[in-house]
Amino acid sequence: MVLLAFVRAFWPLLLLVAVFFGAALAGIWEQASDQLAALATLTFFVSGIILFLRGWRRYVHPARMEAQEALDRQSELRPLASLTDRPADPNPVSQPLWRAHESRLAREAQRLRPPSFAREWRKLDPYLLRAVIPAVFATLLALGWANAPQRLSGALQPDYGSLLGAEDMQIEAWVTPPAYSGRAPIFLTREMNTLRVPAGSEITLRAQARSAPKLEVRTGEDQTRTRFEPTPDGAYEITTALTADSRLAVRWWGERQVWQLNVEPDDPPVAVFVSNPVLGTKDETLFSWRGSDDYGIEKAELSFRLKEPHLAAPFDEARVAVPIPGVLPRIVGEDPDPEDEVDEGESVMIDLTRHKWAGLEVIACIVATDGAGQESDCADNESHTFILPDKLFLQPLAKATQEARVTVLREPRTYGVSEFNPAASPSGAVTEDPVNELEKAPEDVQRAALMLDAITFDGPRYFNDYSVYLALRNARGILDTAPDKTEADTVDSILWSAALKAEYGSAADALAALLAAKKALEKALRDGASEEEIQRLMEAFREAANNYVAAKMAEALANGMSDAPSNMDGELGEGGPGLGSNSFEDMLNALEDLAETGAADQARQLLSDITNMLENLEFQQGQGGGGDGFPMPGQSGEGGEDDTPQEEREMSDLMERLSELLR
Repeated sequence: MVLLAFVRAFWPLLLLVAVFFGAALAGIWEQASDQLAALATLTFFVSGIILFLRGWRRYVHPARMEAQEALDRQSELRPLASLTDRPADPNPVSQPLWRAHESRLAREAQRLRPPSFAREWRKLDPYLLRAVIPAVFATLLALGWANAPQRLSGALQPDYGSLLGAEDMQIEAWVTPPAYSGRAPIFLTREMNTLRVPAGSEITLRAQARSAPKLEVRTGEDQTRTRFEPTPDGAYEITTALTADSRLAVRWWGERQVWQLNVEPDDPPVAVFVSNPVLGTKDETLFSWRGSDDYGIEKAELSFRLKEPHLAAPFDEARVAVPIPGVLPRIVGEDPDPEDEVDEGESVMIDLTRHKWAGLEVIACIVATDGAGQESDCADNESHTFILPDKLFLQPLAKATQEARVTVLREPRTYGVSEFNPAASPSGAVTEDPVNELEKAPEDVQRAALMLDAITFDGPRYFNDYSVYLALRNARGILDTAPDKTEADTVDSILWSAALKAEYGSAADALAALLAAKKALEKALRDGASEEEIQRLMEAFREAANNYVAAKMAEALANGMSDAPSNMDGELGEGGPGLGSNSFEDMLNALEDLAETGAADQARQLLSDITNMLENLEFQQGQGGGGDGFPMPGQSGEGGEDDTPQEEREMSDLMERLSELLR
């Protein structure tokens, strides 16, 4: 009776549901256009709600008395209703008769059967749709079982955006790999369902739509939705970084476009020593190394730490930049040929004599860094123990200055806290007693200050070069007033320059400028700088070379070489013998020509040779009383032997190599 009442009230809704799902299983929704399918589904839901509300109002739940009446109609005794009766006069005489009457009704009730509602069903459903529709539905489900879930899902979730103009929506997307990867941007199309991109890439999406879409990013179990931002030209745009495999979907009344972007991992670089660091000529550190990375090595550094570190800084580490060939090389130092027993790697020569740990035993390794900031692990690299080369100072004043300098720099401890003694002035204002900052300095900084006091004791009497004395007193004053260790470390450059001046004289500054100009020009040639930049650096190197030779000549005259070359105008042109002749000017011109024509490797080699020759430059006393500084090739001193200076021989060799190179 409940089923009959339900069907009477909801048969229009049941018929609508049967027709809708039957059409979906038959594939009609797949054949229809997006607009028609969305409109049909929308109509189904609206109609279904209306029919449900109509059936809810019409449905009347059967009462218990109705069910009892339907059963009692099968017997004239109406046993169910009669069993509820009670005797009007329950006396002892009538009790046996009443119990017999109840037994008869109970036996009659046991013979009752559920009534047949065939007549009501025929009246409600004359065409037997209650049997036909399930049979048709089961047949369609069996025939399209493989596609049934997809068809039902498509029918229930059509593209409603098609009714709002989603077909006119335009989506542009492109992936920008990180700059260090060297890869060009990748423009995405609808056909690109799956794509592999480098780690750290950024994807930019731009949409032309009636309102702002959303970007859904699903990474593993995490899912985020972000709304596009409007642009001045009326479009919508969003940019997001890709750090892991992600599913990206543009949503605007449903999914408009989907991409699966898988991230290629970026492995950290690898760097190893090919030959361990050793002491080379001119106190420089020589070694060779090899490294590699997926996309290129951005920088390389020589990392070292003290073998016996200070107790206050047991994990202190220092790093010095190592030049790399070219821009972001993927491999530095080619792998050796199995048939070749020699593996040279990338040779490096670095001056570490100015480092605070110069002269101490250190443990060193090569650390390479890629564009993503990942570093090679020293644990994977065989570290090497060696003594960091220090500058060889022979003059006692220079040695003492250098010792005071490293004493300050090697102190890892920080300053203590100042303790002020406030006192009230007669006027009531609060004053503070002056405090010497050096009193709160760590032990070695105080020791360095004491060393500077000892070095400069009665300086005007004992110092020949008063500028060195003033530099030392200036450093002592900085230590007096420095409020912290960082400020105290600023004496580094002052004391280093003073030590060089005390050891070598004024030519040391000119040499430093020459090496700086050489380093800048060498880097520009290696990195492929513009022609204007190379020309500017070439002029700077030429000027630094002129200044250095002039300083060496002035130093020679100051040391009593009266017959040193008189060409003191600082120009390495005509009019001067030896190094001041046209030969050296020709070498500089050839270097400039090689740089301008793009012969970077040859230019770098010639630049290195010229610099080495200048570093070894020494003006010598002329022979026979008529010397012109450098004897010309072929001059002989006593004994008839060839006394041609080393610098002149080097120039001759360089000129021969230059001629071969130009040929």
